[in-house]
Amino acid sequence: MREFLDLDKRDREILSLLEKSPEMSQNDMAEILKISQPSVSARIYKLKQKGALAHVVGMNLKKVKLHMAKVDVTANNTSSLLDIFKDCPYFLNGLIVSGKHNLCLFFVSEDIATLEAIVDGHLRNNPLVKEAEVSIVISPMKDLIMPLRMNFDFKDIPPCGNQCKCEDCHHHISNRCLGCPVTNNYSGNIWK
Repeated sequence: MREFLDLDKRDREILSLLEKSPEMSQNDMAEILKISQPSVSARIYKLKQKGALAHVVGMNLKKVKLHMAKVDVTANNTSSLLDIFKDCPYFLNGLIVSGKHNLCLFFVSEDIATLEAIVDGHLRNNPLVKEAEVSIVISPMKDLIMPLRMNFDFKDIPPCGNQCKCEDCHHHISNRCLGCPVTNNYSGNIWK
């Protein structure tokens, strides 16, 4: 069972200050809120421990020229399909949703062709997938930050478990896919 944290007025005030200025010191927060710095520290620690507050370092998709695809999927087993992508460097997030499609996946890449290759090679031919509808995001309204994943243990088989190696893949051979950043076949610039 999930444990939910009840946020009180002080918690919300601290979160509001952090939203406006993520680098604000605890001393400055204490001064603004008229409470002690140790009280601010204890509340921030509690918020982090309970998972209500997280510090994520990432790349702004617009600033590093990454493209994003939203893929709406109808799948037989959403959990198994999500497991395939959990360690994929191109995978931003996945949402189990209601409606016609039961899964919404987000992928990022330096080029649109690689996004198409991911969908064609890992979703459309997957027996768990009944239908996949792809939309390329033209422009997000707000800055969109992708959590950093830069350090990989390079191997021959990508984390998705796809046994097809890039050097044998028709997408990669025809320069329509940059290859998996976790393998030595990657030809892009972000994850080099």
